Order: sequence, then structure tokens, then C-alpha cells
Amino acid sequence: MLLLQGIAWIFTPGNWVSVNSGLGIGGEIAAHLLLTFQSLLVAIVVAVPIGLAIGHTGRGRGIAILAGNVVRAFPTLGLLSILLIGLGAGVLVPVAVFSLLGIPPLLAGAYAGLESIDRQTIDAARATGMTEWQILRKVEIPLAAPLLLGGLRSSTLQIIATVALVSEFGYDSLGQFIIAGAATQDYVQMVGGSILVTALALLADAILALAQRLTVPRGVPRGLGGRSTARGRRVLTAPSGAPISEGN
Repeated sequence: MLLLQGIAWIFTPGNWVSVNSGLGIGGEIAAHLLLTFQSLLVAIVVAVPIGLAIGHTGRGRGIAILAGNVVRAFPTLGLLSILLIGLGAGVLVPVAVFSLLGIPPLLAGAYAGLESIDRQTIDAARATGMTEWQILRKVEIPLAAPLLLGGLRSSTLQIIATVALVSEFGYDSLGQFIIAGAATQDYVQMVGGSILVTALALLADAILALAQRLTVPRGVPRGLGGRSTARGRRVLTAPSGAPISEGN
């Protein structure tokens, strides 16, 4: 069975050192994770401050949703092709493209997380004399942490799964095994590479799911639920942690 052969290929010690005179499984995993981390870091730096500003002020939500939908419509492989041909090879191009994929979930998680906080909590913090920055830092961000991590979780999964495409252009990633296997009709290697990408994504998801669960403040229900928000909306959280908003 091809699936079992793919698993056996993964656990072959020699394949962790070198495959077809190239990097082995260990090297490709490291390259895949490095590109994922770089892309995710850029997405966090761009999306989280904007999302927090939108959630705190209640302004710009419509623009954020529109921008997120536009970014999601970009064909990743086509965008990589255009930019790499036009700008030349370099790590900045794939990082920029993959970070675009990670921005919408992070942005939505940030502003939905703040909007999910009960208005009375914010008013009480303001009544004690806390500044807007203190409210954001000491009240809103801690309470919004589960949805923030839900956005990070979705963003990480999308980037890990898509980074494999970069091997089509000669970059190292776990996609190298899939592409090389297709070129040489080595289907065992293709299946092994696919299993590795899937396993890496599931492992990252499990770690972030645990972190998301641990950040739920005491007294707040876990799992699928909802609360009236500061803006008059009700925000539901799916098991994956993705925010689902019900508008007015």
C-alpha cells in the first residue's frame, strides 16, 4: 500500500540525511519551518496592531473585511510566479507572499477578540481611571487572547500548508519531495512528502490549540460559545478558534 510505503520512506534513516543528493528530511523540515516563521512574523507585525486598533476604536472594520477578502482572492502560485520573475529570486518574495496569506485570520482574530469583550467590563476599567492604553494592555488583550490565538492558529496552518509551493521555484521546503517525486514518478516520495507537510501542520495546530485553551480566562466558557460585544454584535468562536461575527 502506497501510504504505508510513504510512512516507511519517512522512517528510513538515510532519507533524513540526503534524498536524491539534496537535503534530507531534517534539512527540508528546518527550511520549511524557517520560511513559515519568517512569514508568520511579518503577518503578526502587520496585522495584530491594526486589528487591535480596529477592535479598540470600533473604526475601520468594514475596510479590514474588504481588504481581507481581496487578499484571500490572490492566487498564491500565480503571485509567486509573477513576483519571482519580475523581481528575481530571493527570500523576501516568498516571505511577502506567504505573509499575505496569514494577515486576514490574524486581523480578524485581533478585532473580533476585542469586540467580544462585554461593554460593561470596558466601562468599569475606564471608571477606575485607567487610560485607553492601560485598558487595551491590561483588560482587552488578556480577555481577547483566545481569539487572538485562534487567528494565529488559522494563519499558521495556512502558511505551513502553502509554503510547500515555494519548492516549485527551487527553494527548499517539504514541497521539494512532492515536486521531485512527481518529476521522477517516485510516488512513494511524493506520499512521504505529503504526509510530512500534513503532520507538521497538525502538530503546529495541536500546540496552538493547547495554548489557546490555556489562555481562556477563568470564568469564561470554553469551546463553541458567544457573548454580546462592545459594539452590539455577537461573536461566536468555532472549535478551530476562528471568529464568526453576527452583525447588527
